[in-house]
Amino acid sequence: MPKSLVIVESPAKAKTINKFLGSDFEVTASMGHVRDLPDRELGVDIENNFAPTYVVSPDKKKTIKQLEKLAEKCKDVYLAPDPDREGEAISWHLAELLKPVLNGKEIHRVTFNEITKSAVRHAIQHPSQINMDLVNAQQARRILDRLVGYKISPMLTRMLTRHRSALSAGRVQSVTLRLVCEREEAIRAFVTVEYWTINGVFKNGGGQELQAELFSVEGKKISHKGEGKDEEEKDDANLLHIQSQEQANELIARLQEPNYSIQSVESRKRTRRPPAPYITSTLQQDASRLFGFTGDKTMRAAQSLYEGIDIGDETVGLITYMRTDSVRIANEAIEKGREYIFSKFGERYLPATPNVYKSKKSAQDAHEAIRPTHLDESHSPEKVKKYLNADQAKIYDMIWKRFLACQMTPAEYLSTKIDIAGNGYLFRATGSVLTFDGYTVVYRDPENEKDQQLPQMKEGESLDLKQIDSEQHFTRPPARYNDASLIKELESEGIGRPSTYSSIIKTIVDRKYIERKEKRFYTTDLGEVVNKLLVTNFPDIIEVGFTAGVENKLDEVEDGKANWVEILRNFYEPFAADLSKAPKGFGEVLRSLQQPTDQICEKCGKPLVKKWGRTSWFLACSGYPDCDFSASLNEVEIVETEEVCDKCGAKMVIRPGRFGNFLACSAYPKCKNARPLPTGIICPLPNCGGDIVQRRSRRGTVFYGCSHYPNCEFVSWDPPITESCPECKNPFLVFKDYKRKGPTVKCPNKECKYSRPARPEECPSKPEEAPAGEVKEKQATNG
Repeated sequence: MPKSLVIVESPAKAKTINKFLGSDFEVTASMGHVRDLPDRELGVDIENNFAPTYVVSPDKKKTIKQLEKLAEKCKDVYLAPDPDREGEAISWHLAELLKPVLNGKEIHRVTFNEITKSAVRHAIQHPSQINMDLVNAQQARRILDRLVGYKISPMLTRMLTRHRSALSAGRVQSVTLRLVCEREEAIRAFVTVEYWTINGVFKNGGGQELQAELFSVEGKKISHKGEGKDEEEKDDANLLHIQSQEQANELIARLQEPNYSIQSVESRKRTRRPPAPYITSTLQQDASRLFGFTGDKTMRAAQSLYEGIDIGDETVGLITYMRTDSVRIANEAIEKGREYIFSKFGERYLPATPNVYKSKKSAQDAHEAIRPTHLDESHSPEKVKKYLNADQAKIYDMIWKRFLACQMTPAEYLSTKIDIAGNGYLFRATGSVLTFDGYTVVYRDPENEKDQQLPQMKEGESLDLKQIDSEQHFTRPPARYNDASLIKELESEGIGRPSTYSSIIKTIVDRKYIERKEKRFYTTDLGEVVNKLLVTNFPDIIEVGFTAGVENKLDEVEDGKANWVEILRNFYEPFAADLSKAPKGFGEVLRSLQQPTDQICEKCGKPLVKKWGRTSWFLACSGYPDCDFSASLNEVEIVETEEVCDKCGAKMVIRPGRFGNFLACSAYPKCKNARPLPTGIICPLPNCGGDIVQRRSRRGTVFYGCSHYPNCEFVSWDPPITESCPECKNPFLVFKDYKRKGPTVKCPNKECKYSRPARPEECPSKPEEAPAGEVKEKQATNG
């Protein structure tokens, strides 16, 4: 009897679902997307309502053939990819490809928010149809990204690098890069301001001590930000800025004169509600803050927890779908959570009614928040830890505790404020005491207060000032983004969606536009130049508000409220206008980046300027094209040698050039003699005595020849190593990089078989490619 065919994206998901369904079903995987726009062409007919051309991915042709064979003999098909735009698009592409072999057999769409037996079986029993609004939203997003990337990326590549497809631009990734670049600019522009605070230690008659900070002087509040840091503060006559140690010392001397007493003691009860359950962005933020995880690492762990884990004799998805921006929780899950809280912690920790959280306006409420699928002791983090790897265990523990916390009672605090006054001076101490832990018994809020617990004191009580100190501070620039704060910024600005946060950041890191240093993002020179080119030439597209607006429009398409073709048309018209002006604009931007330096051209004596080359900054003569001198930015040190110039007798010096160090006459510019820097290895040919030096062919290829060329024609294409062969005693070895063996040091003597793995310090760095059109040395014609 024919079986029903169930198709999901991944083998892990297929394995889990297969255990839930009986022998009437066959479960298989499509391995993700099976069709996409072509790699080597635009694939979008702009004139024909942006009609896309889809092709089967080369690596998926075998998968499609297997699916077609299964579809031919099945009873019907259930398409069960993830419940989002991408999942709906995968379902539609599969349906389009399989229709010809199905011969009218039914195609069902099934979705589930959690991979549990009950959820999967319920979905199979209540199938639906493919939602074309979701498909069209995904198509519009894919075509938008293709138009931006395919049209702009080649221009970036031509202008900034020789390597094909080395650089990319994107509708979302480029705006994210802009955010990081603007933060870097704000940090550079920040002016640090000094300010001081004053703290006193007071003692009452009972011997109790209290530490308090100077709060105001004759009604003027002490500013903690420094003069000029904030325009509002600068103009506020009711603020006092302590800007120097002298000012602080003068104030301290006056503060020791008055008699002090407690002016007021205010205590109030305060509650802190538990946080909402995790959504994609908050999960990634907490994983970054707690464990230093990247967004990509967090999502890989969460994906595996969702798709299914082998726990003893069962395979089960431990969490609900992990790409969501909704904080909604299913009623059944709330009830199970409340039952668990009551049995585990007692009635005091269970609110009278369930806690309800409101999703943001743009949230796709079809999904639930991220939560555990099984709320019982047998699936607690402690019980399942042995079945999980370290990353999975950390993420599951976070999700479990956050979900329980969101359905527990608030934490309760007693906050106290004590004001100490004397002769117009006011000190203030604040403290907070946790009186009931509530939800914090399972989940510690990252913003927990760290105030001191204050001693019991009464209004009017006299105090002695026992100690007074000042402390210097400096205003700090905005913090560089890390994974958590950048994801939070993307979410708050409406850039991207839960499914894209981690991939956006990964892309601009992989492109070397930004880099991680100590878990913070820094822009690279390349990233800043790319950002300058894009922001200047595509100001409307590479703009936060525009990108967020596009996301909202795509949401409207998903909800059936907007036409996807109309959105593309409204986007493309101004984009095409910017595109036509971009080549000229790119050139103008690169020229505007040129910066003067205080260095002098060694060829003609004119000032050198800092220019952006194909891959990095370099120094060039301001007299170009009359003078073609150029050098590395690292050209800062000239080293004297004992070598003598064979033309004028002056000493030779080592100079760094654009393609490495070389020997030049110290009498330059009177004597322009220059030659390659010796490697320290003597030419092995008999009766020569020359040095082996690095040279370049006409095409820029590095080789090694004799300094006595053309009288000596020795040549080697392999970098020499200053070590004699231990077997045949050849005076040097050479470096080879084999595809299979990897970096190797070997003897160049063909009759000797000596070789060994190369040490890291012996691996030569790849020399910079010479720019097109530059005069090279005569190409080697032998060897």
